[in-house]
Amino acid sequence: MYPFMTLNDDTEITNSEMKPDGRVKVYIETPDEKDGFHNAVCWLPQYQWEKVTGYSEAEMTYFKKLIREQAQFILQKVR
Repeated sequence: MYPFMTLNDDTEITNSEMKPDGRVKVYIETPDEKDGFHNAVCWLPQYQWEKVTGYSEAEMTYFKKLIREQAQFILQKVR
């Protein structure tokens, strides 16, 4: 996994290399004092979300919008 972006709340967004099937894994992880970490996985270019742990609906709405806005940069980076 390669660093892509760090948000002000220490959320780290990383991405994998492009897989043979053309997909790229985007991993989001936020430290949390109570739970340890919250995390989520998004597969591009399908925007398929999985393994979402600890994030609220509002947080996921934000991350889904952010990844859609940044997907072209992530995909360009791994080509």
